[in-house]
Amino acid sequence: MANRLRKFRKNQGMTQVQLAELVGCGQGLISFYERGERHPTVHIAIRLARALDTTVEALFGGEVDG
Repeated sequence: MANRLRKFRKNQGMTQVQLAELVGCGQGLISFYERGERHPTVHIAIRLARALDTTVEALFGGEVDG
């Protein structure tokens, strides 16, 4: 997920600070996620996906059925 999160964020032209503001967390937490040092809760994962205009499945590399 770490590399995907960074890729989606950069594709949206966002900084870690901007993404953190949209998600409602600190920039340091986004940094941890991007380095793979922590994993987001379900609620944060949903907020990340919405902020990045994608799905949780896409962020985590899973397939979407149907």
